[in-house]
Amino acid sequence: MSPHQLIALLRHRAPAPAYLFVGPETYERELCRAALITKVLPEGDLENGFVRHDLDDVDLADVVDDARSLSLFAPNRLIWVGSAELALPRGRAAAAAGEDDGEAERGGAAALADYLRDPMPGVVLVFDCLRYELEGEDKQRIQRVQKFYSMVEARVEFARYTPAEARKLAGLLAKNAALKIGAAELDLLVEVLDADAARIAGEIEKLSLYAGHARNVTAADIRTLVPNARATTIFNLVAALGRGNRAASLDALDLLVKEGEYLPLALNFLATQFRLALAASEAGLRNPSQIQAHFSKLDTPMWRSRAEQIAETVSVFSADKMRAALARIFETDKALRDARPDDRVVMENFVLALT
Repeated sequence: MSPHQLIALLRHRAPAPAYLFVGPETYERELCRAALITKVLPEGDLENGFVRHDLDDVDLADVVDDARSLSLFAPNRLIWVGSAELALPRGRAAAAAGEDDGEAERGGAAALADYLRDPMPGVVLVFDCLRYELEGEDKQRIQRVQKFYSMVEARVEFARYTPAEARKLAGLLAKNAALKIGAAELDLLVEVLDADAARIAGEIEKLSLYAGHARNVTAADIRTLVPNARATTIFNLVAALGRGNRAASLDALDLLVKEGEYLPLALNFLATQFRLALAASEAGLRNPSQIQAHFSKLDTPMWRSRAEQIAETVSVFSADKMRAALARIFETDKALRDARPDDRVVMENFVLALT
């Protein structure tokens, strides 16, 4: 089930005796934790009723024993078990080391299955695995975790937010906080935080305290408060190069140097910008809506402000000029890796040639 489905179920039903949480997303995980605490511990007795274990420190069998035990201080308990993936048998590696971990872990799984056939009233177990992604290379690892915990019927998947979902969440959080922030600034915030929902929520809270409700949040505020927001200067450089504005490009490059930015990273952003713009040009795309729709179909993350940047680049550079720019990016990347003068000189020559 999804986090939203779990929260909705908890409003009307008693919690399950055990849950398996998988996936790396932390913002909705915290919402689910809060909902479980409210449901399981209605009196808010966190000191006695909320118990934390980590399978890096204790065995699964010990966690099951704790769940079976009665507490004199809390009739209801929520037991949160971190690093749930560590309960999986280690197989050959453990056998080679002469250890008995694999046997102990299989015994822990049997103990958990036996416990869930007759769980303790008022006790809820949450096995939390946030180490692995739900897709890609980690998908098989997630499947192994789910197979190991097959006796736990209630499973919740925490997938990362897409840029579009993160942008929608940022707008909602800003509205709830009565934060005066424009669409461009929200796009910027989502971009520099890599669509991380938990970080977006934290930074919006910081911005609301910093800027208050009397004035609009500016890009300068974001650069001041948000960690790694110097990346916004890279996007300014991308936009200035896309417009062919030499003075603005050199100013952005100067700011990157003063902030100590790693210039090969800036060049990598530029390469991505021109590749996407060239693909849009070859596909005959001209406006941001077409660009956003086209790349979304290809499962390439694309939000409105980025689509507008690409559309602007397509309008300024012809396809031949973009190919030439990509060739020059390759040459510049090679120069940055070779025996050369200062990185700044290499990048300034790149800007002068491109604008």
